[in-house]
Amino acid sequence: MLRIDNLTKRYGGHSVFQGLNQTFGPGCVALCEEESTGKSTLLGIVAGAIAPDAGEVWIDGHSMVREPLLAKARLACVPDDCLAFPSRTGRGLLEQIAVEKNAALDDAVFDLARRLGLEPHLDKRFEQMSTGTRRKVFLTAAALGDPAVIVADGPSNGLDAQARAALAEQFRTWSRDRVVLFASHDAELVRACGAKVVGVAALR
Repeated sequence: MLRIDNLTKRYGGHSVFQGLNQTFGPGCVALCEEESTGKSTLLGIVAGAIAPDAGEVWIDGHSMVREPLLAKARLACVPDDCLAFPSRTGRGLLEQIAVEKNAALDDAVFDLARRLGLEPHLDKRFEQMSTGTRRKVFLTAAALGDPAVIVADGPSNGLDAQARAALAEQFRTWSRDRVVLFASHDAELVRACGAKVVGVAALR
């Protein structure tokens, strides 16, 4: 469902990582190193937001380089920075992503919003929301359509206890038939969703 082939990324003369290779099937995978080892860079490349210097990412059989629209149609992303659309409302962003994915804002999506505690804040603008509330919008958006891969950078950052419990439950549900790849220092979340812990350097 997710395959990375010979991924390499450099910034100037610094090599962030080189020659990463891995195939991921359904399940939760957590990148948990304390040091700056390229976790966010790797997630950004998988999400199609950062271009690699070499190598390719495949999402459900589609190359992010050669078929980016098809690859991104099978992908959901929860970024570290959730303030990309300060004047947009939460509901507006969900509606936009639903159109992009040709998906319905159905009961399952609003049920996740309710369990995360997002419903009362859907009509606020992002600039009016707390960090955790912004993240809840993107987590809810990940339920739109039928993504084969969910990528999340710091998914529990800023979340209250109720939302963190709902997130762990949702990750467990998604991981039954999808890849959930996330970076986090939240050991409780990693345990609660039964994630396999790996290091970026181990992806060779």
